[in-house]
Amino acid sequence: MRRSRPPPLRLSFCESREMANYYETLKVSPKASSAEIKSAYRRLARKLHPDKNNGSEETALAFAAIAEAYEILRDPADRARYDKKLLHNQFNGSSNGDSVFASSNTHAQRWRQLVYEHRYNEIINRMIAEERRESMALQKIIFPTVALFVSAVFVGILRPQLFASSPIIVKIIVVTLFIAGVIHLIRRIREAFEKYTYYPDELHDSILDGSETVAKPFSRLTASAFLIVGFLACLGAGVLIGSSMPTVFSTNLGPEFVFYPPIFVLFVDIMHTFAFRVDG
Repeated sequence: MRRSRPPPLRLSFCESREMANYYETLKVSPKASSAEIKSAYRRLARKLHPDKNNGSEETALAFAAIAEAYEILRDPADRARYDKKLLHNQFNGSSNGDSVFASSNTHAQRWRQLVYEHRYNEIINRMIAEERRESMALQKIIFPTVALFVSAVFVGILRPQLFASSPIIVKIIVVTLFIAGVIHLIRRIREAFEKYTYYPDELHDSILDGSETVAKPFSRLTASAFLIVGFLACLGAGVLIGSSMPTVFSTNLGPEFVFYPPIFVLFVDIMHTFAFRVDG
């Protein structure tokens, strides 16, 4: 049974003039990647979790601090807002009159503005890069899935019977592409399952096992059923449509139909990856 997740701690730095430095809390650089932040959080969480420290109040407070820091820094939009607030405090919140940040000297003010703009641009660029990586990860799942379903429809409509009558060289090419397509499809499905699915019997709010399944929207069973039922439904729809149309290859759906969907997925994914890189 999936356990409920406690409400996240949100942007408490806005409630206090004295801001907590979440990067120092997690012991990472302000330029740390999402993976580095996640790794640092897991490492500290295992060390500071109350279950590991006999309910110590001190470690419980430290654990709460790293949990709050991670809730903000894990999300690109929240992290960008926090970074802008932190940057504003660093450049405008100093009370030390001798500091270059608080100096009224024209050159110091100009230098401060240039540094501020540079840091601000770094924040925006990092947020865009994070969103682009997330978009690419999602597309790597969506495109193969759609290609698999579309290919099932067309195979059902066309019912190709080419393999048996093809020269040996063509058969070798088809089998080679099929094997490559199956390997590629399995890799894509595995990546999707690791990123977006969880096992029903997992403890979703567990920190000690390093699990991130609490944020994953689908169970492995649901995702597997979606793929299998979706493929069979598309194949059936294709056969139904093809039965009302003039025969292209054969009146029957032969065993060789299994060759074509993985090959189609492989080619679609290659073209998508190439287009994404050219666009980037």
